[in-house]
Amino acid sequence: MSNEVVIGAGQLGVEDVVAVARAGAPVALDAVAGKNVAAARAHIDALAESTDPAYGVSTGFGALAVRSIPPERRADLQRSLIRSHAAGAGPAVEPEVVRALMLLRLRTLASGHTGVRAETVEALAAVLNAGITPVVPEYGSLGCSGDLAPLSAVALTLMGEGEVVAGGARMPAAEALRQAGIAPLTLAEKEGLALTNGTDGMLGMLALAIHDLHRLLDVADLTAAMSVEAQLGTDRVFAEDLQALRPHPGQAESARRIREALAGSEIVASHRGPDCRRVQDAYSLRCAPQVHGAARDTLAHAESVAGRELVSAVDNPVVLADGRVESNGNFHGAPLGYVLDFLAIPVADVASIAERRTDRMLDVARSRGLPAFLAGDPGVDSGHMIAQYTQAGVVSELKRLAVPSSVDSIPSSAMQEDHVSMGWSAARKLRRGVDGLRTVLAIELLTAARALDLRAPLQPSPVTGAVRDLVRTRVAGPGPDRHLAPEIAAVEELIASGAVLSCVEET
Repeated sequence: MSNEVVIGAGQLGVEDVVAVARAGAPVALDAVAGKNVAAARAHIDALAESTDPAYGVSTGFGALAVRSIPPERRADLQRSLIRSHAAGAGPAVEPEVVRALMLLRLRTLASGHTGVRAETVEALAAVLNAGITPVVPEYGSLGCSGDLAPLSAVALTLMGEGEVVAGGARMPAAEALRQAGIAPLTLAEKEGLALTNGTDGMLGMLALAIHDLHRLLDVADLTAAMSVEAQLGTDRVFAEDLQALRPHPGQAESARRIREALAGSEIVASHRGPDCRRVQDAYSLRCAPQVHGAARDTLAHAESVAGRELVSAVDNPVVLADGRVESNGNFHGAPLGYVLDFLAIPVADVASIAERRTDRMLDVARSRGLPAFLAGDPGVDSGHMIAQYTQAGVVSELKRLAVPSSVDSIPSSAMQEDHVSMGWSAARKLRRGVDGLRTVLAIELLTAARALDLRAPLQPSPVTGAVRDLVRTRVAGPGPDRHLAPEIAAVEELIASGAVLSCVEET
């Protein structure tokens, strides 16, 4: 389990989200959080006692905001809000997504801008630390008034209702809370809104995608280097002075990684002399830094948006330091929806160029001496022919997933909420895109490793050779056809676990 993540005075980062969501890191609230929560709650209590209407405190919600709610019905109001808004449908989203959105909602509650009670903040932290994961259906968020249905499913758990996963088993929330010694909450004024009116699901999925894409783009640079080497390509195009003529930072980083991965390669050196009559490599080889680098720069932009969101207080209405409780539009998910959609484009394109590199290794007309489809006995054996089909199928799917969700607004709540972000949908398809990219890179890595073996007795570089040897710990070398799907899955797991990048770093 990772180190404790403290919420309050400090700023959360992407790695904190990953630690809590995936590694089960515990959370703690600092003294600043407690002070901020108490101060904001005092303002809400004063409004609750006032005869003046206050949205979400003494009125209904959305299109029903014109209705005043008497004090004796306000607990019912909060309970009804959560029950009615927990209206999701479809399969349950991944536990890491739920944990991420719980953490990020907790961060906003602890900011002192939502007006919840201390016991509500503490209860959410306790549920997170107990490893209780609410069952959150995939569909129900339009990305404006935040992720309403997903966050309502979490709030329902705090009330002791709905279903959760705890200890690996699905069970009623009331039973999981009882086992963990957590008392169900009766929500007070404003708390139903505060628990549900955030963009935390979108932001959580963005943070997880940022983390994964950093690693996958590093893997893409490695697989590109292995493909260049396997196809007897040149390393001259990756030279620092050539790359500096177009000074994009991402391009420089990818070129550096490819250049270093190829350093010391006997295969590259074998065709570097004057006898080589090849003038240029194909675009998929020599333009890898430009494509991968543009993806890196897009990711950097997404990180800047995530960084601002991670210090934002998203709720409606919000409690200000001077006691004002003001309605606002900060719950609109457009800033997140745009970058989630934006990232899906380079995900698809990096996968596309990787598929093209793989295809070249399999084609005798373009592979510079490699056997057809890298088969042991071409004709009898098919080698990696259908693995490239799998890549092509995934790449085609990634192109469809690159179509933006954030332009597809649809009105709701009797036209009160007449423009929404669809950011949750953008996040869901980006997650599928990240998984697809990992699969495509695994197939390129598997294919390039086999191609490097077939270049013997020439030896690959120390880096690519070490990665090839890592693959060989899970997958045998060239030979007669074998069941290929488990080999693809094995290499994908080496990428997902971080073993491939660790091997590069150690070498």
